[in-house]
Amino acid sequence: MTDLPRKAVVRSAKLASVPLGFAGRTALGLGKRLGGRPAEIVAAELQARTAQQLFQVLGELKGGAMKFGQALSIFEAALPEDLAVHYRTMLTKLQDSAPPMPTTSVHGVLRAQMGTRWRSRFESFDDHPVASASIGQVHRAVWKDGRDVAVKIQYPGAGAALMSDIRQISRVAKVAASWVPGIELGPILDELRDRMAEELDYRLEAESQATFAAAFDGDPDFAVPHVVDGREHVIVSEWLDGLPLSRIIAEGTQEQRDTASQLYLRFLLAGPARAGLLHADPHPGNFRMTPDGRLGVIDFGAVNRLPNGMPPEIGPLLTTGLEGSAEDVLEGLRGIGFVKDNIDLDPQRLLDYLEPFMAPFRTDTFTFSRDWLRGVFAHINDPRQPNYAVAYKLNLPPEYLLIHRVWGGGIGVLSQLGGTVHGRAIVDELLPGADLPPVGDAD
Repeated sequence: MTDLPRKAVVRSAKLASVPLGFAGRTALGLGKRLGGRPAEIVAAELQARTAQQLFQVLGELKGGAMKFGQALSIFEAALPEDLAVHYRTMLTKLQDSAPPMPTTSVHGVLRAQMGTRWRSRFESFDDHPVASASIGQVHRAVWKDGRDVAVKIQYPGAGAALMSDIRQISRVAKVAASWVPGIELGPILDELRDRMAEELDYRLEAESQATFAAAFDGDPDFAVPHVVDGREHVIVSEWLDGLPLSRIIAEGTQEQRDTASQLYLRFLLAGPARAGLLHADPHPGNFRMTPDGRLGVIDFGAVNRLPNGMPPEIGPLLTTGLEGSAEDVLEGLRGIGFVKDNIDLDPQRLLDYLEPFMAPFRTDTFTFSRDWLRGVFAHINDPRQPNYAVAYKLNLPPEYLLIHRVWGGGIGVLSQLGGTVHGRAIVDELLPGADLPPVGDAD
């Protein structure tokens, strides 16, 4: 494994190899079908090989390419099963693993950030990473005071790589859509571009993590590791044992799925309520069930600062929607900029369009599933559906960009987990202004 490729031309060539490889395999598949092999078998082989190449290229490039892959991995639950089965394993692997950078590079970053005697800060340091992510990898170590710690080290050249990848992926977005069919790439790329600079400075991440750790210190349901040392490209945190949500998604029991789903949903709302921050990187690699039954949370590079908690309009709007007041919902969305004043929109059609997003809170418990999420995507993305045109009349105010992304990703993770949650009780407790009508009274 070589170091992270930094030259734009090298990274662009690697990214371009994915759609080119897809085209080559398609031609190969045509030849096999002409040779008498069943079309279904050939198609399955092509999808499997494309998924393998997707992981290999995005994983080796890391940077923005890998962050793009991680974002896609959340939404694989919405893909048709005949496509999802081939991408699920490869994309899920991107959530918490990738080929490591060389040991010499690891030591070089530590030396530059912590000084030539960086080893004196540790009792021991494991050169082999335990996890590799988009812009950094994690090593296990023992701090000089005897504490087990996780040391996250940023890849050299990560900043330039992020910018190069996002520009390149944007240029080939139409072709890239064929990599994982059914996913709209534009909003994902826009959000990634806006947040790159902040995520590259681990000192900002250390501040956010410290805020979360203080807010949830000693909590019976959540575990946030405290920061031990924070530098621009290195962050040292207390070690957190646990079973990653990606493992529970792949092989967890129903009890594990239900518990993880309940805590995951609760944390999304508890963060703004208690820490004034929304954890804005919801993919499963950042969450794990600890041995004592808590939801452990790591990686605070992307956060949305909400010092007053979630926007106060959301709770009343959800309540109004569940009550069936279509006119009031439209008026409320106009008031916060989701529907511009010059847009003509039928109130009932709008409420019908929003129904899948309200459904989890119409009953005391709700079970998220891949089938349900596929239905949601069909409801909002199928041109044959009567509500399809509604999306083109909606606007996303900038202050809601990350909230929208987190809840979209969160729903994807919950649908992968397939757990049952008490969503109404969580919303009533933690979402400001929510006063949901009793079950049976909601329209």
